[in-house]
Amino acid sequence: MVVGHFALISSTALLGLAIVAYLFAKIGAVSVKNDKAAKIAGAIAHGAMTFLKEEYKIISVVVLAGILILSYAMGPLVGLFFGIGSLCSLTTGFIGMRAATKANVRTTMAAQSEGEHAAFLMALFGGGVMGFAVASFGLMGLGVIFYFFADHPDFVKMITGFGFGASLVAFFARVGGGIYTKSADVGADLVGKIEAGIPEDDPRNPAVIADNVGDCVGDTAGMGADIYESYVGSMIASIVLATTAYGTNMVYWTFPLMLAVFGLVGSAVGLFSNLFLRFAPSAMLRNALYIATLFFLGTTYVYMSYADINMSLFVSIVLGCVAGIIVGLITEYYTGGSPVRRIAESSQSGAATNLIYGLSVGMESTVAPVIILAFIVLWSYLYGGGIFGVSLAGVSMLATVGISMTIDAYGPIADNAGGIAEMSGFDPSVRKITDKLDALGNTTAAMGKGFAIGSALLTALALFSAFAQEAHLAGLNVVDPTILVGLFIGATVPFLISALTMRSVGQAALKMVFEVRRQFKEIAGLMEGTADPDSDRCVAISTKAALHEMMLPAAITVGVPVFVRFVLGKEALGGMLVGATVVGVLLALMMANGGGAWDNAKKYIEAGHLGGKGSDAHRAAVVGDTVGDPFKDTSGPALNILIKLMSVLSLLLVLI
Repeated sequence: MVVGHFALISSTALLGLAIVAYLFAKIGAVSVKNDKAAKIAGAIAHGAMTFLKEEYKIISVVVLAGILILSYAMGPLVGLFFGIGSLCSLTTGFIGMRAATKANVRTTMAAQSEGEHAAFLMALFGGGVMGFAVASFGLMGLGVIFYFFADHPDFVKMITGFGFGASLVAFFARVGGGIYTKSADVGADLVGKIEAGIPEDDPRNPAVIADNVGDCVGDTAGMGADIYESYVGSMIASIVLATTAYGTNMVYWTFPLMLAVFGLVGSAVGLFSNLFLRFAPSAMLRNALYIATLFFLGTTYVYMSYADINMSLFVSIVLGCVAGIIVGLITEYYTGGSPVRRIAESSQSGAATNLIYGLSVGMESTVAPVIILAFIVLWSYLYGGGIFGVSLAGVSMLATVGISMTIDAYGPIADNAGGIAEMSGFDPSVRKITDKLDALGNTTAAMGKGFAIGSALLTALALFSAFAQEAHLAGLNVVDPTILVGLFIGATVPFLISALTMRSVGQAALKMVFEVRRQFKEIAGLMEGTADPDSDRCVAISTKAALHEMMLPAAITVGVPVFVRFVLGKEALGGMLVGATVVGVLLALMMANGGGAWDNAKKYIEAGHLGGKGSDAHRAAVVGDTVGDPFKDTSGPALNILIKLMSVLSLLLVLI
């Protein structure tokens, strides 16, 4: 049975890697014949890879220390698989970054020579590299551990160590990438668009290249590591719960991995369906996700019938898929529907009302997704097989990660394509196409963030259940002072991490502002367009700030669970996880949705409404977008990793 499952798991993972190679080949087949566009794209790629190289040096040191500590405390195999989990996460980030920096300029060229549909497909294929790399490496890594060590007495420790490695790398990638991208973006906007009055992505602005680099390191590599960590974390939690709920029945142990198999194949069907269905880009993205989900549910049902698996679990699987789609649609409404227009309208009376209305939208947007997810958890528990069913709801939400991550990674590629078109002096018709694709990308990115946060809630809950199982906690008495202290400690951590990351963006953006002002003042002919800016200085500022500022949030996120476990005990540790999860999910949703709404309100005005670019409403909306940038791309996304990192680390701590 295990051998047969492993053959299917490994062959599916190889299929995913073959798709990655195919998409790379499709991207590389398009030649870049415009020298200026090629030069700009080369600068973006160089900056992105330079940042990734420096970030990976620091992460490697941390991972090595983790390997040594875990090998000493829990055995060399646990340390080894912690390292493998880290390496898989780093590899997916590298592959996704390479694809994004190749696809951005080719999306621009496709928009120029072939039009919107070809440009859309190029950006989608670029995102597909990241999506299928995440699914393939996650499935292969867990499949190998399962095949060779499923009967090992430390099996649970090994897969938990693998998940901890993925989570730790994801936190560094998300926080470091988020600080980089928003320090560059905020600095470029404040001086370029507000003070100098020049357009977005104007080649005279020295921070523009750094901003485009940030789209790659934050929204591609960072998001890829984030979703990869959720993907493997949900399966790990489900497998751990199955080891107790179903004894030695390997059908249930392997069931989460089989769901990932069906999801990866469904993602491939959804992706390539876009080659035959020529709808509008927004419809194509939705159709790809719906096709993948229907394929996943159909094959899962057939497999469950064939393997004689308890069919009540199918209820949880359906609920997980439905939850992912509903949360995505709610996010789309708040970041692309009438709330965006109302924020734009509020900008007519200044930046203050824009900020007030944007904050209110972000706060309101937390209500429906959290209530829906809460009922999904309840119904999965009551009608879908208990706590194991709840964990499967999380797995099923993430099973089609190949296509959902593709849709999300598409956004920053389209954004970069627009910047390259602007800086290269292409005809306005090209920028019009890329702007349309970019606006869609903003919505899909917001949906991706909502999806990531929703999956984080289900994954964290499944990990908490595994933690409670391994810690032998039948329940938590919230009036117990020790547990209450743990709960409040956990509740403060998301606020502290958000404060640190927001402050880091602000401090780095201040340095960026001073540098851009200096260049505008001191480089003769820069504003006239007869001299080139020193973009390397801006890239260096963002890189240094990101690498320096990501260390303290990571230390706190890892240090707090260790402190609570060994000073206050495992009961308090459980309370800490509850507090961090509840507050973290709410705060992350508020920030991600509020930031996305501010961004699209600005773009709504730039499209010609309420006075268009340069109007008072536009200037107010730029201020709102500047505040929303670190909300949606730095602090908010960091929190969904935070709650999963604390959960998987807590599980590991009770296994020592």
